[in-house]
Amino acid sequence: MNPTFASIAIAGPEAVLTAGALFTLMLGAFGGGDKVLKALTWVAVLIVGIAGLTLLDEPAGVQTAFGGLYVADGFSAFLKVLILAASAASMLMALPYLATAKTGRFEYPVLLMLATLGMCMMVSAGDLLSLYVGLELQSLAAYVLAAFHRGESKSSEAGLKYFVLGALASGILLYGITLVYGFAGTTGFGAIHDVLAGQGERSLGVLFGLVFIMSGLAFKISAVPFHMWTPDVYEGAPTPVAAFFSAAPKAAALGLMVRVLIGAFGPMVVDWQQIVFFLAVASMILGAVGAVGQTNIKRLLAYSSIANVGFALVGLAAATEQGIGALLFYTAVYLAMTLGSFLVILQLRRPDGAAVEQIADLAGLSKTSPALAWGLTIFMFSLAGIPPLLGFWPKFAVFQAAVAAGLIPLAIIGFIASVVAAFYYLRLIKVMFFDEPGVPATSDGGVVNGALIAAAALFCSPLGMLAITPLVAATGRAAAALFAVAG
Repeated sequence: MNPTFASIAIAGPEAVLTAGALFTLMLGAFGGGDKVLKALTWVAVLIVGIAGLTLLDEPAGVQTAFGGLYVADGFSAFLKVLILAASAASMLMALPYLATAKTGRFEYPVLLMLATLGMCMMVSAGDLLSLYVGLELQSLAAYVLAAFHRGESKSSEAGLKYFVLGALASGILLYGITLVYGFAGTTGFGAIHDVLAGQGERSLGVLFGLVFIMSGLAFKISAVPFHMWTPDVYEGAPTPVAAFFSAAPKAAALGLMVRVLIGAFGPMVVDWQQIVFFLAVASMILGAVGAVGQTNIKRLLAYSSIANVGFALVGLAAATEQGIGALLFYTAVYLAMTLGSFLVILQLRRPDGAAVEQIADLAGLSKTSPALAWGLTIFMFSLAGIPPLLGFWPKFAVFQAAVAAGLIPLAIIGFIASVVAAFYYLRLIKVMFFDEPGVPATSDGGVVNGALIAAAALFCSPLGMLAITPLVAATGRAAAALFAVAG
């Protein structure tokens, strides 16, 4: 077979998403415009589903395509399942919101699909060049999504802030790539790994390049001190966009960071382990403390995402197969918890039709919408890591991996941060169940969103423990595949 066609066949999800994005764009532009947003969204969800089905026939082992720029293995396949599922949910949850906000445009599912294409490229990157291309494709679509409500100053401000800081982070990342290329003489992950493993002493130039690359990637996962954009962008962006930002891009960026550090810079584990240790500690502490004084729900969930990234990085700091498996387990459960939380917020409306964004608006929700109140309670308890809800087990897994790797202080700090973070999660529950209703919030989100909330709540509830065994087995296989590639 022609090498190009063989490479396209290996990159099945990306090929489907590329063709699908172009098809939906043409369909929207020439087939009715904004009037066909709902139909176009379902078409986009179908295309994302087809992209996921292409993962089923991937052979075991590792495949490379496009001259080593692209890697298909168990690690990338697991993350792509999470990314595609989160993207499809993000498309569906936005429909009632966009209809109510009167800003529904057919470009929304197209942009989500292009961002998803970039994220799939990120987790399958086998080279610093394909890493950058995938990252920028995802980022450019995200900048537009953040400013999707063009008539609202907060949304425009969010898009501008995200673009300016994102451009700075991309420049830092690209500078790090040039340094690594200059000192290692290659951009391929495997080749960089071999060069570093063969060096007698540490290359200071490569170390500086590694620091710059990690700084650029830390921005994408909202790790402290590169988190400053997150609360403002989450608050200003449309709520379904903030939900999307909190889920799929986080999974993709975490997967990319893991592949870069383990696959390319594995021989420098002593150096980058210290950086990841700091990122994890700073993110857990600031994410826990910073959310305590928040009154806006989206800003609170933004700080929650920062803290959860810190918990996930505990697994990466361990730098072991057990730690990476725990990180993937944490990422999978976190996606369900955060999307479920945003789905509940999206379901609620004030009597004047405005979106519910303040914590005070949830007062007495257990009396006005008990089902949504109980659903949000499950997500908050799960995010807090309270057993027997599912959110407890991934935290236990990452702390266990840290202890096994000898990082006992990191596990202790994570435990303390979890206790502090539990305060603001429990405060939301207190407002819903014990405060007197002020302005009653009403449910207005549609059957599909209700079904998504029910599914996420069941997954995060004690019933979700039934999924632990297959999920842990899948994450273990994905971590083993990554280390097999890294050698």
